[in-house]
Amino acid sequence: MDYDMLVVGSGPSGRRAAVQSAKLGKQVLVADAGRRLGGVSVHTGTIPSKTLRETVLNLSGWRERGFYGRGYRVKQDISIGDLVERLHKTLDHEVEVLQHQFMRNAVRSVRAVVRFLGPNRASLTTATGDYSEIGFANALIAVGTRPHRPSDVPFDGKRVFDSDEMLELSQLPRSLTVIGAGVIGVEYATIFSALDVPVTLVEPRQTILDFVDREIVDDFIHQMRDRGMIIRLGSSVSEVKSGPDFAEVVLADGRTIRSEMVLYAAGRSGNVGSLGLEAVGIEADARGRVKVDPHTFQTTVPNIYAAGDVIGFPSLASTSMEQGRVAACHAFGVVLPPPPETFPYGIYAVPEISTVGQSEEQVRASGTAYEVGVARFRETSRGHIMGVNSGFLKLLFSLETRRLLGAHIVGEGATELIHIGQAVINLGGTIDFFVNNTFNYPTLAEAYKIAGLDAWNRMGRG
Repeated sequence: MDYDMLVVGSGPSGRRAAVQSAKLGKQVLVADAGRRLGGVSVHTGTIPSKTLRETVLNLSGWRERGFYGRGYRVKQDISIGDLVERLHKTLDHEVEVLQHQFMRNAVRSVRAVVRFLGPNRASLTTATGDYSEIGFANALIAVGTRPHRPSDVPFDGKRVFDSDEMLELSQLPRSLTVIGAGVIGVEYATIFSALDVPVTLVEPRQTILDFVDREIVDDFIHQMRDRGMIIRLGSSVSEVKSGPDFAEVVLADGRTIRSEMVLYAAGRSGNVGSLGLEAVGIEADARGRVKVDPHTFQTTVPNIYAAGDVIGFPSLASTSMEQGRVAACHAFGVVLPPPPETFPYGIYAVPEISTVGQSEEQVRASGTAYEVGVARFRETSRGHIMGVNSGFLKLLFSLETRRLLGAHIVGEGATELIHIGQAVINLGGTIDFFVNNTFNYPTLAEAYKIAGLDAWNRMGRG
C-alpha cells in the first residue's frame, strides 16, 4: 500500500506530524518499534521523569520544608513502589490519549521496524517477523534517541544504570553517583537528592548548562550544594567499577567515589541503526544525529524529513512537536508564517530552571546597552505563604528600545511562569508592560512586576 506520509516513531515530533498530515486529508502511517505508542518521551524520557519528580516532591514534603524544616516528610518511608504506581497510571493515560488522537484523525499505526529501501519505498518488520513493503510520497524520521552506553562502562542494571534503566529500579539507592551534568543528569541527581539520598554529581567540564544564563546556573549550583549534594566539576572519569555491594567511580585525578548505585547520563545517541539510511544516501554523525535544513526539516533527500531529538539540539519535547508540524506542512505545500525567534527551555530539576530569550552573556556580547531587574521569590507575599526561601526571576531590558530581551527563572514554578516573559518578548513588549499592568496578588507571577520596577528604578522613565 502507498501512503502520503510515513512517520517513523511516535514521540512528540512524530505524533504531531502524523496528526497534521491527517488534518490535511492525507493517508498517514505511523510505524514504531516500541511496545506501545508514545516513543521515548512517554515511556522513558519527558513524562516518566517529570512524573517521578512530582511524586517525589509530594511524598517527601519538599515544598513545605521552608516552613517545617528539612526533616519534614509527608510519608516517612518512601519506597520504589510509591513512585512506580503513579508512573504507570500516568503512562497508561498518555498512551490512551495518543491512541484516541490517532483514531479520531484516521491515522494508521503499526508496531514494526522500518528500513528504507529507496527514496519512496520502505520495509516493515514486526516483532513476530512478518515482513511487508510499502510506498510513500514523504517520510519523517522521528526515531528519537537512546542513552549513550560506552563499552568500558559496566552497565549491569544492579549497580550501574543508564537513564532509561533508572525507571526500573527495584529499590531506592542509599547513595548515588551521577556521571554527566547535562539536563538529564541534573534532573535525576536533584530528584533523588530531594528524597534525602546522598548524591555526588560528576562533570568533566568546568561548567554546566552552558545555554542558561550564568547567574541562574550559579544560584542553582549553590542550592544543590546547600542541601548537601557533592558536585565535582572539571572531573573526568577514568574508570567505573561495579562490585557486589557498591560501585566505584575513579576520577582522572585519582580520587574514588563510592556509592550504592551509579547513573551514567553523559549524552544520547540517535536510534538510526536499523533505518537503512545508506539506501537513500542520508548520513548520520557519530552520535546518530541526522542533519536537516533548520527551516523545513528536510534531510539531504528532499521528500524525507527528520525532527525531534534525532536532529540534535535543543532536544525538547515542545520544540520537537513544532518541528514535526512544520515538516508535515512543508511536505504538503502549506506555507506557514515564520516561527517566533524565541521559545522557552524548561529544566525539571529541583528547583526548576526555565529561560527564554537572550542570556546576560549574549546581550553583553551583542554590544546592546541593557539593564537588569531581579525579583527574589522569598520577597513576594505568595513566596512567603508557600515557604519558598530561594529562587528568583531575572529580566533583561534594552536601554535604547526598553524592550524585554530575556527572562530567566530558577525556583518553584519556573517552567509555568516563563510563558509571561515569552509572550512579552515575542510581542515586542517593553518594561512599561510590567510597570503599568496589574498582576494577581499574592502570586509568584507578581515577581515580574517587582523585577520590572527594579530595572525601571535605574532606567528612568525613558
